This record gives sequence, structure tokens and C-alpha cells, in this order.
Amino acid sequence: MRTGEPLPTVGEVLAALATGLWHWNTATGLVTVDAEAARLLGLPAEQSTLSQAQVRARLHPVDWNEISGVIQLAVAEGTLGEARVRIMDERGRVIRVGRSRFHASFDREKRSYEVTGSLQEVTEPTPGTPAGRTAVTGDWRRSREAFLLDAGRALAEARSTEEVLRVAAGLSMPGFSPDGLAVFGVTGDRLTITGHHGHQPGDEGPFSHMPLDTDYPAAEVVRTGRAVYLSTPEQYKDRYPVTWPLAAHFNRQSWAFLPLTVAGRTMGAWMAAFTYPVAFTPDERSVLTTVARMLAQALSRAEAAESARELTDGLQRSMLPQLGPEIPGMSVAARYVPTGGGLQVGGDWYDMIPLPNGRFALVIGDVQGHDVRAAGLMGQLRIALRAYASEGHRPDAVLSRASRFLHGMTFGALDEDPSELRFATCLYVEVDPTTGLLDIARAGHPDPAIRMSDGTVLARPTAGGLPLGIDPDADYPTTRITLEPGETMLICTDGLIETGGHDLETGWKRIRAILEDHDGDLEALADALVQAVHGPSSHHTTGPLADRREDDIAVLLLCREGEGCGCGDTVAVRPTIRRTMLTVAQDEPERVAVARQQLRELLHDWTSEDQVDSAVLLLSEMLTNVLVHTDADALLLAEVRGASDDRRIRVEVTDTSDDLPHKRRPGELASSGRGLILIEMLAQAWGVDPRGEGKSIWFELYEADGAVGLGGAEGGGGSGGSGAA
Repeated sequence: MRTGEPLPTVGEVLAALATGLWHWNTATGLVTVDAEAARLLGLPAEQSTLSQAQVRARLHPVDWNEISGVIQLAVAEGTLGEARVRIMDERGRVIRVGRSRFHASFDREKRSYEVTGSLQEVTEPTPGTPAGRTAVTGDWRRSREAFLLDAGRALAEARSTEEVLRVAAGLSMPGFSPDGLAVFGVTGDRLTITGHHGHQPGDEGPFSHMPLDTDYPAAEVVRTGRAVYLSTPEQYKDRYPVTWPLAAHFNRQSWAFLPLTVAGRTMGAWMAAFTYPVAFTPDERSVLTTVARMLAQALSRAEAAESARELTDGLQRSMLPQLGPEIPGMSVAARYVPTGGGLQVGGDWYDMIPLPNGRFALVIGDVQGHDVRAAGLMGQLRIALRAYASEGHRPDAVLSRASRFLHGMTFGALDEDPSELRFATCLYVEVDPTTGLLDIARAGHPDPAIRMSDGTVLARPTAGGLPLGIDPDADYPTTRITLEPGETMLICTDGLIETGGHDLETGWKRIRAILEDHDGDLEALADALVQAVHGPSSHHTTGPLADRREDDIAVLLLCREGEGCGCGDTVAVRPTIRRTMLTVAQDEPERVAVARQQLRELLHDWTSEDQVDSAVLLLSEMLTNVLVHTDADALLLAEVRGASDDRRIRVEVTDTSDDLPHKRRPGELASSGRGLILIEMLAQAWGVDPRGEGKSIWFELYEADGAVGLGGAEGGGGSGGSGAA
């Protein structure tokens, strides 16, 4: 440059010095780099704006942590910051080493940093030398602590032996990095290779199953529990002449063999090999020893977790068998999800049992608790239920015998710990695949639900008894319902309903919505039910009991194939018939309320609320009339036919009494006698039909009218009582 000529621009000078510029604003999380800085980071050589994550991915994790610390220190001291950084490629390999000097400022209002600095490539110092042990900042101790914190966190998060080995292979120690790693285990009196890195497949052959008395560093470490450091090949050859030929062809210059010790027991050895001489100073030995201890703890945890997982998975597979062979005309789907923590098997179970009479039984249950004892009792109870069912007993007898069996196991010993006393809920369904008849016996378990072919969902109240194991003489009455073609029955444990902090009421509303909205096959419906309550979405629909502990989930779906069921191809047009049946016994007047609720659920999408109220009122009158004026039980049959907005509902109540109802003219103060008058006023059509034994009284309402009609189509006479008040 001649005197008087203008000075080159700053950009030209920096380009000549191969120095790049960068600017980082932590408030926005954006980093602006010029073309040279981008090139040094391994990116296209052009000015660009990068996210913080993109830059971080290009730097070694230890160096990134150190830069953050140096920035804070520079701001506090009011000085320039300086740091050495290792730049990585997409595979995690160091492609160059750079030095960065920067100025940082802190905005107290935004609580953010603005940093502007330079980046220049430098020569990597030789590991093992004083220069190699000293960071550009001169803070070797801080680099070591940052590395150990990162390594400890990564190893603590590893959940399997494979993950632990992968983390160990990716460790890059401050100032010196091993080229080859190997983890040795012990099986009997022999050394084994648990995993290795930096070697070719098959290189582990000579070292696998090596006797512990072999003159080999790893074997000596396992025998003595003391580390072995070999700084040069000469030291290795002089100390272990027998096995030196096995290690010579790897062309390494230094080796460190450290014991993997947990609770005073040496479980193996860890080898770190280097392609350059390492002096193994006290600082370097301290880092290696600390890493070996963390590695031993991580391997021990992973081994214990894998053993427990293998045990529980095997237990779960043995206790929850696959569903049996296909059933002509019916489809079955099942799901089991263990509780979120601890053992991966609990007290819930399901089963499908072929019966001697050609039918089959579906069983679902829940033993109290989520521990090993609950799982053991569940397995024994499931076997007992299968044995009783295979003998040909009816559902009530099967549950009675099972209750006596469980009571004898848990309440039989006089000195039994009260905390060990257990009970179980259970639902047993005997299925006739030809007729669709379901005989149901229930022991303290949630009722089944029926999804009709048009998507309407009804909870089916069934008679039941105490949970199994409480009373050895408990009785379990049987309820019979019919599964019509195209309908699907859901039975489940309370975990499906209450997971996510819901109680039985709010949880059932959530499940019901899923059943009504689903339009796929049975397997997809099972997945949708489990995912909706167990997947991430459940955290956004938590119920009123937010602190409730999660429970196991067992689900069984039974579909009687037909139009609208969704088994196989999805049905685009739903059938236009839905019906429900219910028996109200003389000694069960409380089931009148159940019948009213069933009718409301059947008419859940009826356009006129007034007609729904009228139908419920008339049904209540008809059922009460049978219970008050006869000695017979009442059978309800309600059926909805037709397309939407043009449907007809027919409600029929049948009993075995031959006494026919007739209209009366009750006085102003009379407490009864108005039943048929109400039917005549509110129904579009009604009538009384004598049967061979007994009679039936029925009424119809038409949705198209949209309002309560008058006038009955037919009347009935006789000496029987009229509607109850």
C-alpha cells in the first residue's frame, strides 16, 4: 500500500484475515452472520439470519455452555469475552476449531443480551499438552465442570443399555477426546463386550468371553477394582506382553481402563483409547474417574429397568391372552393399557371363553390395587373364572363360585394383614352368537353400554351384586338383553371412564361422545376410546378430580355384524330403526326411573322436547299401572322408526295379567284413574291388545307433527285398573 492511498474497508480487511462477524439478540433468538462466519459454521458462504437452535446445532455442547458463561462474566466485568469453539457437522464430527472474541451488553428492561463478535479458525492444540488442557479463556476447571454436568444429565436420562452406550460414545471430554470406547461386562468368570464405539464390526471377537485371569488390562481392572492408565504403546507392551498383539493393530497411543463400580461391586470395565499420547494428569484422571462412576450408575439403572420391563412384559403377555378364534356373525376387539408408572401390569384383565353349549363368554374385571399382589390375584382369579365357565355353569353361578374362591384366598387367614385384603369387580357376559342374546351377571362393575346401528348410545342398567371376594354367599342375578344386528356392546373397567380426573358421570359423558361420533371399524373404535382418555388430548379435558391417580384400562367391544355396525367397510347410510327393551319386576319399582332414562336416551335427538316429555310421562303411567294394579312384571319395548324429522316412536308395555284397563272419570280429589285419559290426550295413536296370556298397552308419537296431538286411534276396555296417579 502506498502512502496517501485510502485504507481498505473493514469488510475487506476481515475477509483478508478470514474472519467472520456475527450478532446475537437473545430477545428474538436470532443470530445474524456474514458470509465468512457462515462458511466457518459449515453453512453456505452468504450473509444470513439463523435461529439460535441452528447455531447451537453447529457448536459442541460443552463450548455452547461455556460461551453462555463467558457472556455473563464479560457483562459483569465490563470486558471483552473470548472463547474457543468446536464446530460440528451434521454427523456430530468436529470439522474445525474457531476462536471468537465478542462484546456483550445486557438490556435490563427486556432482560436480554445483545452480543457482537468475530469468528476465526485456529489450529487445534495437541491434546495432553498444557496448551491442550487450557481453554482460550484460561478456565480449564469451568470447561471440565460444564462437561461433567452435561454428561451426567445425558447419562441420567438414558433408559436402556443401548442409550447409555450411545451417550458414552458421544462424550467429548475437555482438552482430550478418546477415539475408541469399549464397555466390558462380566458373565460368570469371563469378560464380555457390552458395547463399543470407534471399532469395526468383528473387532470385539478376540475380547469376547475372555477368562478373567487373562493378562489383559480390562480383566485386571475387574479383578482388582483399580484403574489402569497406559500413556504409551511401550508401557502397554511391557506390562501386558501376552495381549499386546491383540491391541497393536488398532494403532492407538494411549489407553485408560477404569472400573465400573456400583455399591462396592465391580460390574465391568470401561476403556477409553486415544490416537495421540495422553499424559493422564491428575485433572484428566479425575474427569475419567467421574465419567466411569456415572457410566456405571447409568448401566446399573438401565440393566435393572430392562430386567423389570422384561419380567412385567412377560407377566402381562401371560395374563392377558389373545382373543380366541373368530365368531361367525360377530366381531370382538380388546385393549389393555397399564397404569402410567411402576409395574406395567396391574389388576385389570379381560378374557373370552368358549363354552360347552356352543356359546362363548366375555369377562372383564378389576382386582383392587396396582401392585404385584393385585397382578397375582388377577391371574389366579382369571384362571378360576375360566375353569368355572368351562364346566358349563350359568353366569350367576360362575360369579358366585369366583367370589367364594377369592374370599377364601384373601379373607381366609385370621392373621391376614388388613391392608392385604382385596376384592374384585367383574362383569360376565354369556353370548349366543346365533340369536344375539346376552346373559349378563355383574359384581360391582360398571354397566355395559350399547351403541346402536344409527350411532345412538344407551347405558344398559343390569342387576348386580357385591364385588367378588367380600361375601362368600353373595348372589348375582342375571339380566338378559338382545344385541341387535348392527349394534356394538362396550364393557370396560373404571379406568377408561375416570382417567384424566373424571368421575363416573363426567367420564361417561366423554366416552359416550366418542362412541356416538365414531364412524369406522371395531379396531379403530377401540383405538379411539383409549387414545381419547390416555393420549395427550386427555390432559386438555381433565375432569373435576384433577389429582386423581391414573388407573389401568381394559376395554372389550362386541359387535353383532349388520347394517350400520362399521365392521369391514364403513357404512355411509345408517339404518332408521332403533329399539330398547327393559323388564320392571314387581319388587323393583326403582327401575321405573331407569326406564324413563332409557327412553330419554333413545330420544336424545328428537326434535320436539315436548313430545319427549310426553313420552316419558306416558311410559311412567303405563309401568306404574302394571305394578299397582296387577301381580305381574312389566316388559317395556320402545322402538323408533323412520328418517330424521319424520320418525315415529312406539312404546309398548306388556304384562301377563288378563285384566284390561278401561277409562274412568276420576273425581277432583281422586288419586288414580287418569292414566288412559293422559294417553288419549297426548298420544297420536294408542291401544290395548289382548295376548294369549296377558295384554299389552301401547302408544305412538309422530315427530313430523312437532306438537302434542289429541285423540286416540283405539281404546281398550275391561275391568283392569286405569293409569296410576
